[in-house]
Amino acid sequence: MNKETSWNLYSTNEEAWGSMLDDCRKATESIYIEQFIFVADELGQKFIDICVERASVGVKVRFLWDAAGSFSFWGSTIAQDLKSKGIELVFWKTLFPSYSKLSNFRSWYLRNHRRTLVIDNKIAYTGSMCIYDPMKKWRDTSVRIEGNAVKEMANAFDRMWARAKDNKLPHRVRARDHEFRYLTNKPRPGQRHIYSHLIDMIRNARKYIYITTPYFVPTHRLSRVIKLAAHRGVDVRIILPERTDQYPTLDIAARSYFKTLLESGVRIFLYQGNMIHSKSTIIDGEWSTVGSLNLDYASLLYNFEANIVTTNTKFAEELSAHFIHDIHESKEVHLTEWRKRSFIEKMPEILIRLVKKFL
Repeated sequence: MNKETSWNLYSTNEEAWGSMLDDCRKATESIYIEQFIFVADELGQKFIDICVERASVGVKVRFLWDAAGSFSFWGSTIAQDLKSKGIELVFWKTLFPSYSKLSNFRSWYLRNHRRTLVIDNKIAYTGSMCIYDPMKKWRDTSVRIEGNAVKEMANAFDRMWARAKDNKLPHRVRARDHEFRYLTNKPRPGQRHIYSHLIDMIRNARKYIYITTPYFVPTHRLSRVIKLAAHRGVDVRIILPERTDQYPTLDIAARSYFKTLLESGVRIFLYQGNMIHSKSTIIDGEWSTVGSLNLDYASLLYNFEANIVTTNTKFAEELSAHFIHDIHESKEVHLTEWRKRSFIEKMPEILIRLVKKFL
């Protein structure tokens, strides 16, 4: 392991949740939870109970949840109950936009899709996990981090907290770690840092690119650099779910890219197990990333996202082992078979292009 940063990768939510709960129980100073989906089911209640108990002994607890992703709290008394027990709770945006204010309506679409847990400013988690019990058996990738990168993760949480409360943003903190960074995506030109960095790394790939994403509706720019990489001989492989959890429209949108990708030499695999929700990329064994970023328009351009990005080769090797395991659980899509489909099968993929920029 890196002397500055150590990590643990989890390939199931059960593993990640168990570790997160254990670390929360040991918190002595602070617990910060930022989530797109947090539901007060059996799992969510475990997190709440531990955080309430920690708050009762003076631990600073802050919950930052996206209002749309965690909509089940609206109309309930849970939020007020948490505040009465010493937990600070802020929702990102509102559940419904204000139609009387055009600027508010536009910004409502810019959701906070990030997943961050920071404990005592010493331990942090990120990845594709949500706090929602039905995701227990999903194939997700999450990471526990200790080291200097945690400072960036804590600072990213503080800055997002300030945005949600319309407060002045704290100064940005840059971790003194030459291998691990916590990059963020903000829906503003010049501030989509993960997206821009990913494009640059794909352009410079020499050997292979391994991508896992649940939702694949890439921008023209991203699609182009992926196909160019395959054209120059890079081994490009993409793992997608055979069927997504509840978004058949996104399945159709993803499939609308298959023909040109396959023609360029990209290999596409459809995962046959439980829903695969991982969001990771490994390039040449020298660069890798794990976090909340999907490869669709919403994540790439419109949402607030955050990913661990690293040049640590051991991290990439471990993440690659997860990818190879998933390949064996997947079915490859072949160009000859894809071309044989009927016009009726292809029609939805043609029509979906009209709205793909909103997916």
